[in-house]
Amino acid sequence: MPAKDECEIFCYDEEKVSRLKQSIISNDIQVMARMFKALADDTRMKIAYALSQENELCVCDVAHIIGSTTATASHHLRLLRNMGLAKYRKDGKLVFYSLDDEHIKQLIVMAYQHHEERSGK
Repeated sequence: MPAKDECEIFCYDEEKVSRLKQSIISNDIQVMARMFKALADDTRMKIAYALSQENELCVCDVAHIIGSTTATASHHLRLLRNMGLAKYRKDGKLVFYSLDDEHIKQLIVMAYQHHEERSGK
């Protein structure tokens, strides 16, 4: 018989629950959820991973990495930028993207490392 994955009686730690509920209300959880939604797309995660491996990439590089047109790459990069995950700079006729900060890079690298550990590689 499989173990039940829920409590057999209903009880909770009132102090802990109250503190955490207040923390969830005061923090902008929706912003964090949108960040993860942006990264939940395979193409954007590929782009974010590539950007975690290089300081910056031009839109043309990204398009070749993900096997798309520059318009498609630009669309995904713009979404990452609008979500605060990436930033860009223009150099003449080229546009270069990078991850917004070290926290985003660490998030991507940790996700990759977690996958590697779970898959036994």
